[in-house]
Amino acid sequence: MKTLLRFLLRLLFGFRAYNEEVLKTPGPVLLLPNHVSWLDWLFLLACTDKDWKGVVSERTAHTSWLHRKIMINRRTFPIDTDSPYAVKHVAEFLAKGGRLALFPEGRLSRTGTLMKLFDGTGFLLRKTGAKVITCYLRGAHRLPASPNPNRKKWFPRITAHFSDALIAPHVEHLSTSQARALLTNWLRDQMVRQQFEIEMQFGPQTLAEAVVEPAARFPGHVVLQDVNAALTYKNLLVSADLMARQLDNALSRDVKRVGVLLPNENATPVVLLSLWTLDKEAAIFNYSTGPAIMLSCAQLAGVKQIITSRAFLERAKLDVSALSEAGIDFVYLEDIRARISGSAKLRALLKQTFSAGLPCARVDTNSAAVVLFTSGSEGVPKGVELTHRNILANVRQMLAVTDLADNDRIFNAMPLFHSFALTVGTLLPLVRGLFVFIYPSPLHYRVVPTVFYDADCTIMLGTNTSLNGYARKANPYDFRSLRYMFSAAEKLQETTATTWAQRFGVRVLEGYGTTECAACVSGNTPLQAKYGSAGRLMPGMDYKLEGVEGVAEGGRLFVRGPNVMKGYLNADANAKFQSLGGWYDTGDIVRVDQEGYLFILGRLKRFAKIGGEMVSLTAVEDALDGAFPHYGLRCQTAVVSRPDEDKGEKLIAISNEAKLTLDEVRAAIKAKGLPNIAVPREVKFISEIPKLGTGKVNYRELDKLI
Repeated sequence: MKTLLRFLLRLLFGFRAYNEEVLKTPGPVLLLPNHVSWLDWLFLLACTDKDWKGVVSERTAHTSWLHRKIMINRRTFPIDTDSPYAVKHVAEFLAKGGRLALFPEGRLSRTGTLMKLFDGTGFLLRKTGAKVITCYLRGAHRLPASPNPNRKKWFPRITAHFSDALIAPHVEHLSTSQARALLTNWLRDQMVRQQFEIEMQFGPQTLAEAVVEPAARFPGHVVLQDVNAALTYKNLLVSADLMARQLDNALSRDVKRVGVLLPNENATPVVLLSLWTLDKEAAIFNYSTGPAIMLSCAQLAGVKQIITSRAFLERAKLDVSALSEAGIDFVYLEDIRARISGSAKLRALLKQTFSAGLPCARVDTNSAAVVLFTSGSEGVPKGVELTHRNILANVRQMLAVTDLADNDRIFNAMPLFHSFALTVGTLLPLVRGLFVFIYPSPLHYRVVPTVFYDADCTIMLGTNTSLNGYARKANPYDFRSLRYMFSAAEKLQETTATTWAQRFGVRVLEGYGTTECAACVSGNTPLQAKYGSAGRLMPGMDYKLEGVEGVAEGGRLFVRGPNVMKGYLNADANAKFQSLGGWYDTGDIVRVDQEGYLFILGRLKRFAKIGGEMVSLTAVEDALDGAFPHYGLRCQTAVVSRPDEDKGEKLIAISNEAKLTLDEVRAAIKAKGLPNIAVPREVKFISEIPKLGTGKVNYRELDKLI
């Protein structure tokens, strides 16, 4: 019977199982798979011996004659899910050396991703000490028998991936409820990490291949839209194919790294996809920094050619004469499009109609896909090399911890030269098969909410600054369809989170990341969120803290993982990074609680040593944020430090509100419970606090103004 079942599943679904030998592990042992379709049991039965039993619900089994025949037999272990003794009966069976398979989610996934785990599984682990084998049923969420909103196929390719036998942590020192919670969280972490690692091993290995895969399955799906047009997957591949053929002639054959100077429009991901098919690296320039910084970045990256648009340069009033004078050649999209003939368009369209794909060059997954430049808010920008593997790892890390479904629609107004906007806001939906609307600027506070409303989006990315701007201008109904708001790039302030909760009924999910980590290091998710934190580390990442003199709690954060960059273009910075043996020094001071949530205390450079004690300038800014409602939401403050003969350093508060007094600042600091040394010594007024293109405070420019 097992052989016949295996043959049928192989014939219909191309079914394969990996690491099956672990299923010989003697009991007590629990087999714990994800649960995404009604047919999941068949794939398990095709892999397990006769003494394995599957836990089933007696109530469900008695809903019909067919259910009863299928669910009550020698291979099942029926339990009354309404009985408080159900888990006890399972524990007794395991204690006798039994081998059981059960779905720890307790129900079919309604998202196609891993949902919450019922803590009864944690109780079993504590009570029995059973070994654990997790299983990832890959591809089963596409089955028609799956009650989730994802697009279905009659015969999707399905594989089963079994982990090694795991031993749960020892929790004898904890109470029953604490142990149950800890073991349940431990199990979920194991399952999430397994799914991430399997996707990294068996999924496409380059970005172009990762975009082509869903495009081949759903060519008619509208996946990308800007303010001018929408593109289906077929349109996207046709455009990228045509662009690649023209760029192959326009770009120097001996140059691997090409500059990209384009706005948030459909053309930008099309150009990136085209460059990757030619095995080129894209150095994406931050056009908000000005010509001088762009020239230094181009020279650092060794860029000799830059792809841009005349219309964009004119609209953005960008003067690139300094780059031209330095010998950099500009390749204009208008010229590229003019050279594409009608017959070439027809051939490309027919090609994608009958066989979706791109003529990809042989690309090393560990070669750089993009070069991004750090914000430069505190110094000269650094060039960061991110490989195909780095970016795909971060995409898959985010997909492993969030419950995104095919019907989700992402809105991204953050500039694509920012790693979070590029990786999570653009490449993630293209790889996952989600719709994404890319909008030109996050600073259009009045327009963005209206566009979001019209596009019926469900996921949005933003920064603390942009969220404040939208809150001032939006109608409460503009975000009626919003499921999740992810905030990153700068610390989420309490007043911002409160405003969105009260005005729009939205919980803002804060994350933390760096360009060097392809974007995301940690993040709050709908399932695992803790207010005031930056969430938990992405799966596959490790961390360590290094003590800092004057900081009593927490330390300097170092991280490593598959999403950590290949290296810097800057020689000195790269030498320091390479010497750490895979660890990346974030330069941020954090503390980590017992559940693994990160709390960002501030950048080391943004601490002042006053009277021998370290004071976080970020904490002082948080205390001042929203503390002066009588001046309106537009009132903004920033804090800098200056040398002081008596105390070593002193703090200065800067505000765009001329009426703000030192007494008001002092009262706000004390109201937050900060010590006296955290009180600024003076308040200075400037008409506008300088910002970067992402909305973060530009402290480098601010220092020049004070």
